[in-house]
Order: sequence, then structure tokens, then C-alpha cells
Amino acid sequence: MLERELAAEADVAFAGLAGQLGLLRRGAWSSRELVELALRRIDAVNPRLNAFGAVYRDAALAAADEADRRRADGEDAPLLGVPVAVKDEMDIAGKVTSRGMGTLLEPAPADSEAVRRLRAAGAVIVGKTTMPELGLFPFTESVTWGVTRNPWNLERTPGGSSGGSAAAVAAGLVPVALAADGAGSIRIPAACCGLFGLKPHAGRVPRTPHDADRSHWIVFGALTRTVLDTGLVLDVLAGPAPGAPAELPEPPSSFAGAARAEPGRLRIAVSSGLPRGTLGRLSLDVRDALAGTAQLLRSLGHEVVERELPFGPRDARVILGLMFRGIRDLVAEVEQPQRLERRTRALARPGALVSDRRVEKLLAREKALASRLAGAFAEHDVWLTPVLSRPPARAGIMEGRGATVTYLWESGYAPFCILWNSTGQPAASVPAGWTADGLPLAVQLVGRPYDETTLLSLSAQLEAARPWADRCPLVS
Repeated sequence: MLERELAAEADVAFAGLAGQLGLLRRGAWSSRELVELALRRIDAVNPRLNAFGAVYRDAALAAADEADRRRADGEDAPLLGVPVAVKDEMDIAGKVTSRGMGTLLEPAPADSEAVRRLRAAGAVIVGKTTMPELGLFPFTESVTWGVTRNPWNLERTPGGSSGGSAAAVAAGLVPVALAADGAGSIRIPAACCGLFGLKPHAGRVPRTPHDADRSHWIVFGALTRTVLDTGLVLDVLAGPAPGAPAELPEPPSSFAGAARAEPGRLRIAVSSGLPRGTLGRLSLDVRDALAGTAQLLRSLGHEVVERELPFGPRDARVILGLMFRGIRDLVAEVEQPQRLERRTRALARPGALVSDRRVEKLLAREKALASRLAGAFAEHDVWLTPVLSRPPARAGIMEGRGATVTYLWESGYAPFCILWNSTGQPAASVPAGWTADGLPLAVQLVGRPYDETTLLSLSAQLEAARPWADRCPLVS
């Protein structure tokens, strides 16, 4: 009897967002029961993963009871009663937004707009997930919060900077977690943890009040087990901030609808080369995953051709200049920068060489780069690339290393993501099998500007042909 009950709980924990919503709407489970299950699993598993930096037990149970009352009264909000987690980069009223640092003590005065929309849709926030300092690294480790580990193998990283969110979803602690992507921080953890991770087009999800930094690279989104789950969350999160004009074109359908629709025959360009000037090479596992996905797409009726991205060393210098200046500006906002990790402070120093006048020139060149790359999509609907150059790295691989060594390592490990933060285009990490020793593999799909719907439809088609969500990690 106990074994059957445990098996049933595991099935619910890994049912994903759509699955748990179905259980709630059928009355098979209550929100209170789902949240209690999430809290039990966090208690049991989080000590090994370190995915959560804070858990709001009492508030979550109270919110679950309120969700059950609302449902009993006939209400059916989009996410009513489902437990979710929030990356510690987004304000929750009355809670500290640490952004991976130990320097902040003042609680946020109000919810960020993304969190407000989650609550309005009925989601129950159970806690905040870990991240590296200021979200600067493709692993989730910090002096303040320690090492976050990958549920597929505790000796591996879950990626970064949304690694806590990815580990929490992959281990079945919550069905969805908010995440942010400024240089791959949704796609890299998704690739490491066998999840679907979509970076929406820049501005699709409002970052209020965190958009005071004026960054056009950073985008809010979610990490989920399935493509449909991401569509359901994006339908809740997307849209202009209150009082702001609609700057992006409306999608042709709902995002959940796109995840349920066939993509039609697409022209897909596949690029396996690392960006010129990048150190490193693709591992055999990654090459095989990319080639296997290209062949699968051909078998699904798409036109797939090999192409090289029109991106060169001069373009790389534009992106690097803006990146280092952005890091410098992030660090300059910290009230007590002397308390940051030495590596973080060192990584900010090159940005001091990028003057305001230089930034203006770089932004003009970035705009020209985005226009040129948009031209590459005149002949192709989607580009297919790797996400990482090799499977999830060993946890602690850069422990004790300086800023220069860390930067050189990460630029070879995850060189395929940052370009699309610069152009703003939507891009998704899609699971693409596993290594012989059970580590997740992934590929990246990049869409035309504003075209998240095509990526969702194509990713869902891949998911149907090569399912991934039915496989659970060792630590769960």
C-alpha cells in the first residue's frame, strides 16, 4: 500500500504544469495536497540539491487553501492552485531579493510584475530558487548560497544562472519555476537538466521594476518539463506592463495554442560550428545530438540544410564590449560591492574601459548586427545549433579560479546563447537525448524576431516524436 502511494505521489510530482492543472480541475487533488506534496519533496530532496534558498511554508499553505476556496466557488484561473517557484532575481513583496549575493537585507516593497501576474493567475509561490552572484555564470554556485547540484548527477552542475529553478523542476519539487535569461540563463540550465526552456523575445514579459537597468538583453521566462507547460505560463506572463504601450506585435495565437499546433513544413538551417574566435570544440555527444535532431526534423518533413551563421570576430567584439560594460554597471549598483566575490569584482573591471561614448557606438553596431542576422532568416524559418559544447560540467569546476580563467572556460562551454540576447530574438533549449551515463543533451532552436509561436510548435513536434518528460532523474 505504501509503495503504491509513493508511486502515485511521484507520478503527480512529475506530471508537469498541465498535468497538475488537470488533477485540480477534475477534483482528484486539491491545491493544499499539491502544495503539501511539494513541501515534502523539498524537505526530502533539497538538502542534496540546494535548489531553494528560501521556502515560504506557511504563506504557501495559506495561499493553497485560498485557491481551493476559489475553485469551490466556481473560479478557474489559468494557474489556480499550482505550486511554483521564483528565481531569486525577482521581487516578492516582503522578501529579500538577494540575486545570489549576501549583501542585500532590505525586503522588496512589492511583487515584481511577473510575480504579480503569477499570483493573479492563481499560482501558489512556495519559495525562491538559488542563483550565482548577479547571474553572471553558467553554473549556480556562490559563497552565500553554496553549490547547487544537478538531479541527474549530483557531481554535475544544473547550469546557470537559473540553476536552482532548473534543479527544482527537474527533480519534481515544483512543476514550473520562473527564470531569467541575460546570456543563456534559461537555456543553459534547461540543457543541463533535461527541461524545455524558452527565452522569449526581448520585452515579451515585463521586467518591472527590474527594468530600471535598461538592459535589453535580460528576459524573464520559465523552466518547465514540457513545451505545453511553457506555453501555459507564457500566456500568463506575456504582455506590456500596466500603463505601457504595446511595443511588440501580438502573437498569431495563444502560446499554449501554438504548443498544441502543427508547425507546418519549415526551412531550418543547422549550424554546428562554434562562433569564430571561441575557444573549445563540440564533444562527440553534442555533435551526435545535433545531427540526430537534424535528421529527425528531415523525417518530419522539414527542409534542413547546413549553414554557417554570418557572425565574425568584429561582431564578437561588439557583444563583448556591451557585456563587460553591463557587468560593470550591475556591480556598480550593489550597495556594498566590497562584499562581492573577488571573481565577480574582477569580471567587472574591463567594463570600466568601455566609455559612455563607446557604448553608443557599440549599440549602433549591435543594431546593424541584429539587422544582418534577421536577414539570415529571410531564407530560413528557424536556426538549429547546440546549446552547450559538451554535457553538464562538473559541479565546482571553476571553484577557486579567477575571473579570466572562468571567462575563458565559460566562453567555450556555452558560446551559442549570448548572440540571441543581443539581437533579442526568441530561442529555446530542447532536450535531445542523453549521454551513455545518463546526462541530458539538448539543442537550440532560434526563431525570427517576435516568433515564439513557431518555436513552440516545432519544439512540441520534436517532443511528440522524441519524448523526454517521462524520464525522471536519479535524485527525485
